[in-house]
Amino acid sequence: MAMTGPQRIPDAVFDLFFGTGQYSGSAMEVNCGVIHTTEGPTLYNYGGGASAPTVTSVPDFKNKRLVHHQHFDVDESARALVNKAGGVQTNQANAFQWELVGTCDPTTHRKWTSQGIDHIYWPEPPDWAVRDVAALMRWLHDQHGIPLSGRPEWMAYPASYGDSRVRMSFSEWTSFKGWCGHQHVPENDHGDPGALPFARILAVAKGDATPSEEDDMTPEERKLLTDTAAAVKRIEAKLAVAPWTYKQPGLADKRDMNQVVRDIDKSVKSLSAVGQTPAQIAALADKLADQLAARLAN
Repeated sequence: MAMTGPQRIPDAVFDLFFGTGQYSGSAMEVNCGVIHTTEGPTLYNYGGGASAPTVTSVPDFKNKRLVHHQHFDVDESARALVNKAGGVQTNQANAFQWELVGTCDPTTHRKWTSQGIDHIYWPEPPDWAVRDVAALMRWLHDQHGIPLSGRPEWMAYPASYGDSRVRMSFSEWTSFKGWCGHQHVPENDHGDPGALPFARILAVAKGDATPSEEDDMTPEERKLLTDTAAAVKRIEAKLAVAPWTYKQPGLADKRDMNQVVRDIDKSVKSLSAVGQTPAQIAALADKLADQLAARLAN
């Protein structure tokens, strides 16, 4: 079968290319794609190619991009799927196979987070990862005709493991075109890539949407920002002092400003009651005001 169209992914890295070695695959014309997650934070060599996909995308966190390491030509069968005897073809069923470095397992995600291991939790990928996944999907559509469509449900791991409701039958698989996950492929029991936000990625690939900048934060970064804001509010509330309750530290007079003003008012009223003239009261008020201003200045 002819291998139509460009066989090398733009800007891909070929440090682990197995298409010319002992594990080189059969020629085909891809019409569907299968997305996996490595469940590890780094690039594998797949036993020298024995279980390699077509491409592995490795996150470059510093530059916020995915680096595509291509292992086989686009229209060459890869080896990342189980293919049992007597059933249906999987690896050679015109399937482009794509490993995303990271995890779909919430338990692994929590463990790596606690250990400070940089990773992508693929049910909640950052904006730049969505952008780069969508861009390659678009290129595969434009250059190789893989439809920008796919399975309607991407089940969360670990419920997606085994013979779940989203696993395709043999007939569904042999007629399938578009995008699915490892969790959908028959003769396999893996549940990756879990609850991948496929609808969001697909919308970006079609040009119907762009990922929002606020999604550029990881869940951990978003939680840290929220917790920090709450801590700042608690500190502000603790340190906030209403002007009328202000007390000057270190003075023998322990009254606050509210009490000082109330005492002034009381003094003025008492003086007025014993026959002070308005001029005397005004002069006394001015003197008291000067003393109060000096206190406040200190």
